[in-house]
Amino acid sequence: MATRLTDLLGNTRIITGLLANLLSSICIVFINKWIYVHYGFPNMTLTLVHFVVTWLGLWVCQRMDIFAPKSLQPSKIVLLALSFCGFVAFTNLSLQNNTIGTYQLAKAMTTPVIIAIQTVYYRKTFSTKIKLTLVPITLGVMLNSYYDVRFNLLGIVFATLGVLVTSLYQVWVGAKQHELQVNSMQLLYYQAPMSSAFLLLIVPFFEPLTGEGGIFGPWSPQALLMVLLSGLIAFLVNLSIYWIIGNTSAVTYNMFGHFKFCITLLGGYVLFQDPLSLHQGLGIACTLVGILAYTHFKLAEQEEGKSRLAQRP
Repeated sequence: MATRLTDLLGNTRIITGLLANLLSSICIVFINKWIYVHYGFPNMTLTLVHFVVTWLGLWVCQRMDIFAPKSLQPSKIVLLALSFCGFVAFTNLSLQNNTIGTYQLAKAMTTPVIIAIQTVYYRKTFSTKIKLTLVPITLGVMLNSYYDVRFNLLGIVFATLGVLVTSLYQVWVGAKQHELQVNSMQLLYYQAPMSSAFLLLIVPFFEPLTGEGGIFGPWSPQALLMVLLSGLIAFLVNLSIYWIIGNTSAVTYNMFGHFKFCITLLGGYVLFQDPLSLHQGLGIACTLVGILAYTHFKLAEQEEGKSRLAQRP
């Protein structure tokens, strides 16, 4: 582990990529929350802006030969594009209706739900140690939600839907990458415009087009600038995730995610004065212990698997 950290610190490019992901991942949460609290910008429209900017950014990347697009049949990724719409929209609605602490901890439930989906529908097996780490994660989320003084039923409904759809999306992404033999950027390049088209069709049915709070309402230049900035940062988040995983490993990215988890929680309490009770603090600590234990056991199992492969004749 010490050697790995030394290698990372000695590589300026990797440090730059990690810092870019750290800053963009934290900024996107705070900027979106700021847009909801201070401008009341419609949620689905903000999601649509993220998709369009992400696709335009990927188009620029492929023109710069950062990746090569691969032709895909639209019918193969329709469900994936719909789940992409759902997970981003519900996640943003969770952020809009919950404190940042509850929003962030709810996202931690994605791991237990993914394991449940893979166990039930894909017959994938997990070790007892991995399953046991789900207990403190789930308990911590329940503790925080129960003692959240700003608890509201609508926020919990959106958080639950966000976790379910996000889990399905992440499982399907892995399956589609294997099925279609594409990487994440190639898949997202086709997925983002299709998701944008779906949202464009349904936005008028859920959000007003004109007037106060409407898509084409009297938004101030500051509000529009913040929305555009949010879209650019969303693209940077996606790009930096793929870059980090491609240049280090998924494990390194997940370990680095623990720092983002803690900083985002702290920022919510500092910037938005989200209240924090002792029981919520215990819930956060409990969830973090579970996440760290999960990562530790997952890393140990991967190293053990590599050793067994190396020992084979």
